[in-house]
Amino acid sequence: MDERFGLDRRVTLPGDFPLAGGGVLPELTIAYETYGKLNANRTNAILVCHALTGDQYLASAHPVTGKAGWWTRLVGPGKPVDPEHWFVICANVLGGCMGSTGPSSIDPRSGQPFAMNFPVITIADMVEAQARLLDHLGVGTLAAVIGGSMGGMQALTWAVNHPARVKKVVAIATAARHSAQNIAFHEVGRQAIMADPIWAGGAYVADKPPAAGLAVARMAAHITYLSEEGLTEKFGRRLQDRDAVSFGFDADFQVESYLRHQGLSFVERFDANSYLYITRAMDYFDLAQPHDGNLARAFAGVQSLFCLVSFTSDWLYPTAESRRIVRALNAAGAPVSFVELESPFGHDAFLLDAPEMNRVINGFLTA
Repeated sequence: MDERFGLDRRVTLPGDFPLAGGGVLPELTIAYETYGKLNANRTNAILVCHALTGDQYLASAHPVTGKAGWWTRLVGPGKPVDPEHWFVICANVLGGCMGSTGPSSIDPRSGQPFAMNFPVITIADMVEAQARLLDHLGVGTLAAVIGGSMGGMQALTWAVNHPARVKKVVAIATAARHSAQNIAFHEVGRQAIMADPIWAGGAYVADKPPAAGLAVARMAAHITYLSEEGLTEKFGRRLQDRDAVSFGFDADFQVESYLRHQGLSFVERFDANSYLYITRAMDYFDLAQPHDGNLARAFAGVQSLFCLVSFTSDWLYPTAESRRIVRALNAAGAPVSFVELESPFGHDAFLLDAPEMNRVINGFLTA
């Protein structure tokens, strides 16, 4: 079997990698995983793009946490994205911390970690890095690009920036630009990290990260991934390992304990500076901005078929955002299907057990 089809691979591509913000990286390393084999005609490749806190470990165990891949409910044998049929690629985004070039990477010009000398990046830069990876893998055209949340932003950007390379786009629980509310939540997280004295202007030691600040950032963000209905059903006002409140500031409530656990476990697998850079890239995302704010113009040259999926309880990227994309695609004459699915689980619904979403995606890919 060709070595390119092994799992957990990375490639360093020499030469300057220019960025949308004007910065330049002297070289580009992309960490990625693949599942399945590319067919003889090279027509069965699917790129899956991960969300903010995701990585390339799409459908296999994470090397740090030991947990199963983050989208095993969608990708795997007998699932809509079955490696028996598709050649599935998932790359750690530019700016990430699981092997792709990011703030924790060594700058070859100085021999030291980039830290806050890393240039600011955009969603479009992430897509260009993925395009270079596909060139390296010999994949000219993608049968589909699939992504939820920030992954959906990448999927839409693929269709706009590389229209001839994408046959189908599945964009789930996403938006064509970041809202003021979303930017506000990200700023709270960034300020929590930068207020941690251990952050030290981004020059912290790798094994002594600003854990307190990053944990608080994760806690604040995690709330936005859930819903009031889901939190009430799962936790309500139930107490954590006690029969009465302590009249103190320990985690009296189950929901407090849950959020603290989410924050602490996140620190084990994610880099604080990467969190700063990736959230900033999301905040800058606005597909319509280069087209005088007209989203239909952004989609004018697309050649893909589109499938948009939203969830009723997602208040981070509500259905109105998906409808805005659908209207713009309709105005551009692009073929698009759209479904809003019932779920009490908020934004994270696309990562949880969602049989209706799986049926939609399976039908769209096989049509």
